[in-house]
Amino acid sequence: MARTKLNPEFEIEVDGETYVWRLQRTPHWSKDPTERHGMAIAVHHVEGKREVVIEFPPGEQPRYGAPQLKTEQVPRKLVATAIASAVAAGWEPWSRGKPVIIAVDANGG
Repeated sequence: MARTKLNPEFEIEVDGETYVWRLQRTPHWSKDPTERHGMAIAVHHVEGKREVVIEFPPGEQPRYGAPQLKTEQVPRKLVATAIASAVAAGWEPWSRGKPVIIAVDANGG
């Protein structure tokens, strides 16, 4: 039996360029504010080498028992805005090197 991919990747077109993205980290809440982490997505250009990890703020804590965030629930428009912001912030998808980490606001800007 074939195993399914735990982190499926999706293609998205931003400003005429095709990128591949996946959910890197789901939001995590804690009573300690320093331990709260928002959602993070990992993105790379289809033909590029360098990856960027785009981090979002944690936002409001969901109600107890709420289901975990799934990749399919992440709005495409939010991902496209975040990728455009990463490119504007200086991410160069065709360069080589370690993944770049960029923090954006809740709207991806």
